[in-house]
Amino acid sequence: MLEHNAGVIDTAAAVRSGKCSAVEVAEAALARIAAREPALNAFTGVTRDRALIEAAAVDAARTAGRDPGALAGVPYAVKNLFDVDGLATLAGSKINQQRTPATRDACLIRRLSAAGAVLVGTLNMDEYAYGFTTENTHYGVTRNPHDPNRIAGGSSGGSAAAVASGEVPFTLGSDTNGSIRVPSSLCGTFGLKPTFGRLSRAGTYPFVASLDHLGPFARSAADLAIIYDLMQGDDDDDPACTRRAVELCMPGIKQGIDGLRIAVAVDYFESNASSEALAALDHAAAALHAKERVVIPEAARARAAAYVITASEGANLHFADLQRRAADFEPLSRDRLLAGALVPASWYLQAQRFRQWYTQQLAQLFSRVDVILAPSTPVSAPLIGQDTIVIGGKPVMTRPNLGLFTQPVSFGGLPVAAVPVWRPGRLPIGLQVIAAPWREDLCLRVAAALENAGIAKAPVAGS
Repeated sequence: MLEHNAGVIDTAAAVRSGKCSAVEVAEAALARIAAREPALNAFTGVTRDRALIEAAAVDAARTAGRDPGALAGVPYAVKNLFDVDGLATLAGSKINQQRTPATRDACLIRRLSAAGAVLVGTLNMDEYAYGFTTENTHYGVTRNPHDPNRIAGGSSGGSAAAVASGEVPFTLGSDTNGSIRVPSSLCGTFGLKPTFGRLSRAGTYPFVASLDHLGPFARSAADLAIIYDLMQGDDDDDPACTRRAVELCMPGIKQGIDGLRIAVAVDYFESNASSEALAALDHAAAALHAKERVVIPEAARARAAAYVITASEGANLHFADLQRRAADFEPLSRDRLLAGALVPASWYLQAQRFRQWYTQQLAQLFSRVDVILAPSTPVSAPLIGQDTIVIGGKPVMTRPNLGLFTQPVSFGGLPVAAVPVWRPGRLPIGLQVIAAPWREDLCLRVAAALENAGIAKAPVAGS
């Protein structure tokens, strides 16, 4: 039988070779989930019957001599804003409990199913993806597997925790302002936020159409690459999904980083990072021989503009429910959405104009360098219920400021690999490996190089 910490590639290889059956793998994952929940509180739903049916189909395909798929028998789970056939799409909310169950899986789930992956459940998140802590009023707090007194991050906190705990080898989440990269940093997992428009969002509950991305969590860069490759492809059901040729990253993982121009983001990122974040950044930069320092122009203003767009579009999406059912919202989400409803249209339009200018500046920056390293979060995982963190010697609110470094990057739609760094005696903290649009391959090559150098790792909690 497989080890409990087997990754995506090893699990699929074991099933494809007949070392173990997909049903055995699914049952083992379901047993791990039962053992770790509800204490961890990563899952909001377990799709046991579906998982065993899908696993049996994989085994039947292999027995019949058919290709069982590149992800044959690999168990996974998705943030509960993905449509799952037969389930109400919660998006972390109480209001959505009353939605009609989905009649079709989200696009990315269908693509993973076609590759032989086995869906075992849905995962906790901040309500409507508006938060960075997954301290959900309706479904409870998702705890950090490495220290249950601390948060998992958010809004895809359940997605990161389920991977870090060893419940499943990979998960899917969403990232609007940092919701893959923040929990990856705090839980010590790898994550990928692709270029805006690269992966279809069809069949997922939206938050901010201008900024929403989907992507995977896993415990290695190679696992991220194979999952990402299998989810690529345009989709007419998502108007933002750009028609581009599928560009596989998995073959490029072994290319290494020779010839890549790797720089370190300073100024805004350097002045707002804690000593632990800076130590992790310096450690990685030294291993990559990254000596050049660059300034991402107007990063602070980009973050402010992202807030304006987020608040405006989020409020517009939920305006009818805010009028009719305000008491059913999580209080902090409700208050921020109500504030967003008051943002003048001129502010929103100016923020979008600024975004166009900002993306042009980023394009110029990436004409000089290939990859930029930056911290993912200013600090490691805060305690559950901790209202403030210290940044630049001053206490600031925890919830909004965990996205301090991620918002300026997703505002530009750039691809990012989230890479976990561990220092002796400390909790993990993550780095962003950032590249120009459509160059996910470079992000993953650098992530793999850091992993091979022993700088980055994603151990199962307690192992």
